[in-house]
Amino acid sequence: MKNEETTNFIRNIIDEDIKAGKHGGRVHTRFPPEPNGHLHIGHAKAILLNYGIAEDYNGKFNLRFDDTNPEKEEEEYVNAIINDIKWLGCDWEDRLLHASDYFEQMYKYAVQLVKAGKAYVDSQNSEDMRKNRGTVTKMGKDSPFKNRSIEENLNLLEKMKNGEFEEGAHVLRAKIDMASANMLMRDPLMYRIRHAEHYRTGKKWHIYPMYDFAHCLEDSIEGITHSLCSIEFENNRPLYDWFLDQLNVHHPQQIEFARLYLSHTVLSKRKLIELVEGEHVRGWDDPRMPTISGLRRRGYTPDSIRNFCDRIGLAKRQSIVDTALLEFSIREELNKTALRRMAVLDPIKVIIENYPDDLAEEMDAVNNPEDPDAGSRKVPFSKIIYIEREDFMEDPPKKFFRLAPGSEVRLRYAYFIKCEEVVKDEKGNITELRCSYDPQSRGGKSPDGRKVKATLHWVSAKHAIDAEVRLYEHLFTVADLSAVEGDFKEYINPDSLQILTECKLEPSLLNVEKGSRFQFERKGYFCVDTDSAKEKPVFNRTVTLRDEWARLQKRK
Repeated sequence: MKNEETTNFIRNIIDEDIKAGKHGGRVHTRFPPEPNGHLHIGHAKAILLNYGIAEDYNGKFNLRFDDTNPEKEEEEYVNAIINDIKWLGCDWEDRLLHASDYFEQMYKYAVQLVKAGKAYVDSQNSEDMRKNRGTVTKMGKDSPFKNRSIEENLNLLEKMKNGEFEEGAHVLRAKIDMASANMLMRDPLMYRIRHAEHYRTGKKWHIYPMYDFAHCLEDSIEGITHSLCSIEFENNRPLYDWFLDQLNVHHPQQIEFARLYLSHTVLSKRKLIELVEGEHVRGWDDPRMPTISGLRRRGYTPDSIRNFCDRIGLAKRQSIVDTALLEFSIREELNKTALRRMAVLDPIKVIIENYPDDLAEEMDAVNNPEDPDAGSRKVPFSKIIYIEREDFMEDPPKKFFRLAPGSEVRLRYAYFIKCEEVVKDEKGNITELRCSYDPQSRGGKSPDGRKVKATLHWVSAKHAIDAEVRLYEHLFTVADLSAVEGDFKEYINPDSLQILTECKLEPSLLNVEKGSRFQFERKGYFCVDTDSAKEKPVFNRTVTLRDEWARLQKRK
């Protein structure tokens, strides 16, 4: 059922529950997103935890939309969340559920609490309600409407439901304890008036349940055994227990774990919405975003996200995870699976003067040295090629081993070439290099044992594909945004996106499918973007070749 790699404190609790026969030995989990935005990497951790536990214990997993706020929820978000969770590989079978499925039942529970003298209609305005709630050091004050009769409360609640009052005129509150040290227990709100149209129930309802009232009841109605949630809900647990105990209904077991905090980004849905609506990014699926759709568009895979979540594990204590570990997870996978291709992102023209004008050869190139079954491909070579501008220096320092006047380098899979002349325009900018080649060095092999210290990638100018390549860096300039003052948007990295429009790619990259992943030799791992067109493909850099996580681990 489990092994040392998957064991954690939650699984240990479940093991003990099963041994004790709790919940009849059942395991039933759920993931309850609010459809008011896209899911992010923190949600992925929760999804994979809940689904993985249900799967490993031969239990059940529900996908349930917590759609109790009609003013912020949209069908678009529902569909996006469904697509994201399917992409992660999770299956809820026929258990796609909604909080709105239970609105009638929740209302009946509210009436039950009113009849039991455990809830009342409060008519204070929001300002008075806030003042009377008290503070952490000062107890709250009872509402002047707390002792309304049961009959009056039922009558007012019915009129609220029927839409007879303006928004803010009344709320339904639980009757608990305004002196409680836990401020969540100070007569919390259960229902508020909202004359908003719900995306599923339309205009049927004029009152909607508050999250803390609805959430625990949804779990109870569905028969959830283990309600797994992030640590910030630990203080909510006594309130959930109170509602369930007063109603004498099925009682799921809540277990909290530390939520994910990732460096150089934000995982607050409110802040992500600010980034999208303020057009600081190009939408929810911008590859700089920590959303599942953004990671997918950037080139991440479900396995890489699953491996990342396995590596960070589960804990009770909050900590920041370095983004380098997430990058390591996708780099590790793509190193094994991504086909190698040659792409020149900042091209400079090289003319091989002693190469025949009308000759075009095909060079054998390995598809992936990590995968013996990946085979090879043919790469065209001709008189004029492109190399990276950074691979040439006219006046190089001592340890620069790439191309320079009079120096010789190896072209990967092709020939040795030597720089003979540098051509510049009237402003002194280098426009092309004139080189010679050694015909005896085909395949990059030295004919006489001489050695060169650099091997460069290249693309034949005659056969090259024009492409746009987008390079991404951290969205924010600081690792821990919780430690900074002021508006978090002030720390957006102005260099988080660099768009290169003059890139030259080898012809095998023509018409590749969107979402396909490749390693551009010496440059990094890249994914075909959703904007890609047949006329000019677009590639996103998923991650660089440099393994920052491994480097950091070596330092320790």
